[in-house]
Amino acid sequence: MPLNLKIQESLAVLLALLKSCLLGAAVGGLSGVASAIFLHALAWATGFREGHPALLFGLPVAGAVVGWVYQRFGAGVAGGSNLLLERVHEPGPPVPFRMAPLILLATVTTHLFGGSAGREGTAIQQSGSLGSALAQALRLPDGDRQLAIQCGISGGFGSVFGTPLAGTIFGLEVLRVGRLSYTGLVPCFVASVVGDLVCRALGVHHPPYSAGVIPALTPTLWLWVLVAGALFGLTSIAFTEVIHTIQRTLTQQIAPPWLRPALGGVVVIFLTWIVGTHDYLGLGLPLIERSFTPGGVVLWAFALKLLFTAVTLGSGFKGGEVTPLFCIGATLGAALAKLTGQPTAFFAALGFVAVFGAAANTPLACIVMGIELFGAPLALPLAAVCLVSYSLSGQRGIYSAQRKEISDAPDHSYTA
Repeated sequence: MPLNLKIQESLAVLLALLKSCLLGAAVGGLSGVASAIFLHALAWATGFREGHPALLFGLPVAGAVVGWVYQRFGAGVAGGSNLLLERVHEPGPPVPFRMAPLILLATVTTHLFGGSAGREGTAIQQSGSLGSALAQALRLPDGDRQLAIQCGISGGFGSVFGTPLAGTIFGLEVLRVGRLSYTGLVPCFVASVVGDLVCRALGVHHPPYSAGVIPALTPTLWLWVLVAGALFGLTSIAFTEVIHTIQRTLTQQIAPPWLRPALGGVVVIFLTWIVGTHDYLGLGLPLIERSFTPGGVVLWAFALKLLFTAVTLGSGFKGGEVTPLFCIGATLGAALAKLTGQPTAFFAALGFVAVFGAAANTPLACIVMGIELFGAPLALPLAAVCLVSYSLSGQRGIYSAQRKEISDAPDHSYTA
């Protein structure tokens, strides 16, 4: 190839990379602002609810309002995070901008009245819809609009959890099960880093976690790590199946969409009365913190948090699954440690990321997240537990729009 053609080709690649980085930075900035607004609102709602426990009795009414609002104004956005994944896979109509304010208000309402939900779904939907709106405003072609949504997924995830490297990989890995595309690697990295920086600059502080002193990785400890990975994978299956079963059953049995979350609110109130504590409402951050202390949570805390979250989200309340999955995993890890005499904080840290990694089919992102949160010394056991839990989960996942690039069972056929 002549030298001048090589130069032209290199310049074209450089310009395309610069363009994608600028798009990633712009979407990342929007993601950081949106996540900061959401996290500040969420902190207020949580604090206000904790100071006024009687708000829980308003949960059925809040559920009815959320259900009615989405029935009336949510046409085209009810698919939530799955809609974003579909738009990245295939070009389609722009993601409606109203997705951002609707999911923000609905999630804050859910938490204000005591629903057990997370925050990643809200951050992703806000950022993805803002990315789509930006691409539409700039009249970018379909390929760039798809990239902007993908950058929004990375920017939202990285900024809401303060884990920009995990956010980068999550935006690539969540799209397909079994195949990782590097097409959007650089702009997703830029979006996640910028989103995290902007979110922190706007006063957001992420809670620190510590796995304590990392124990010597003896054969016995490795055995318990592998056992833990299997339990984490099975728990992710249970979470996915329970929440989907509740969704299907209520959709089939109750026609008015607003009535489903109202009923879910009644069930959450009843469950709270049965267990006699408000610990399983909201994000579950206090439970997570106590999971890292020996004896900090009861052995069955993970099952209760799973049930509370499945009822809340399965009945139609809005929010994410990730932080409750962190809580389920951390409390299960603490329970396993207590039963086997192993280090509590160590196994709580492993469960924190592994249950979510299996449920979302994103083991690589969760390995990196664990390293960002707990430090590099935990890298090997984190990798082992995440890979085992993902492998045993059977690729059942919380995101129905993920595309499967591999079968559930390995292919043992060979060709000459």
